[in-house]
Amino acid sequence: MSDSTHWSFPPQMQPTPAEVEFDLPATLDAVVRLSSRIPDDGFTAQILGTERAGNGVVIRDNGLIVTIGYLITEAEAIWITTNDGHAVAGHPLALDFATGMGLVLPLAPLGVAPLPIGTSSTVAVGDEVYVVGYGGRAHALKAEVFARREFAGYWEYLLDVALFTSPPHPEWSGAALVDRDGRLIGIGSLFVQEADGDDVRKGNMFVPIDVLVPILDDMVKTGRSARPPRPWLGMYASEDNRRIVVGGLTQGGPAERAGVKQGDQIVAVAGERVATLAELYRGVWRLGPSGTEIPMTITRAGKAIPLTVKSADRGDFLKKPSLQ
Repeated sequence: MSDSTHWSFPPQMQPTPAEVEFDLPATLDAVVRLSSRIPDDGFTAQILGTERAGNGVVIRDNGLIVTIGYLITEAEAIWITTNDGHAVAGHPLALDFATGMGLVLPLAPLGVAPLPIGTSSTVAVGDEVYVVGYGGRAHALKAEVFARREFAGYWEYLLDVALFTSPPHPEWSGAALVDRDGRLIGIGSLFVQEADGDDVRKGNMFVPIDVLVPILDDMVKTGRSARPPRPWLGMYASEDNRRIVVGGLTQGGPAERAGVKQGDQIVAVAGERVATLAELYRGVWRLGPSGTEIPMTITRAGKAIPLTVKSADRGDFLKKPSLQ
């Protein structure tokens, strides 16, 4: 995503105080800029880069910020900037791989009022919403929810329900999705484009804030959810016409150590056929927590091969933040 703030949406695409029923300036100010630095030898450095920038949303009076987790994964330094130009250091307080959410604690007062948390459960396809990025009203966008559905990511990630909005915001990472009451209902995760008849529809995928609410207090206290870590395979897979194909492997990860190779097709988990990423992940996760042995069947060059992957905790592969 762009680092520049020298751009703006056309005025007709921006929300105005006259057309919303909440305090628009306060809502805009609750969204801050996050910049993070990751060590060169970090596990995610080659994939996500060592300099990352995006948005965060202040949700508590002490300045606690929620953002999308990949912005702060393995961060050794974080800087927070408010709309009035105030900049402070931040600490990567917590990550939750199941939801994809991350928390940042500012190390000095931000002077920003928190954005109230709402629920995405009342938002329907076709509803108007607002996508807010750092930079004030020029970076706030009137949008529409065009889909509510399951989302499966190639990095062993699954949401039962994700929110999809259009038109797209160019600086979506960690952006706030706000409902008509001015409440936070989602955190920006991805740019998406998909077929819509003869056209291609472009937009953003948001993680519903509802997945964070039940685990928020645990994350603040311990840095992670109280749920046992899910089994992680270290495998990047794609789904095509009800076929699951391994596109890449984490070097030294569980799947590679078990003998899985790029190009293998995954056909079964614990004897149960799988044909979609969602079926694969649910089949793996229901067998137990991280460390569980995962029996799988793959096909390679037309031959079925049974193997067992000793799963791991994804977090064990990451550099841990330290509070100086």
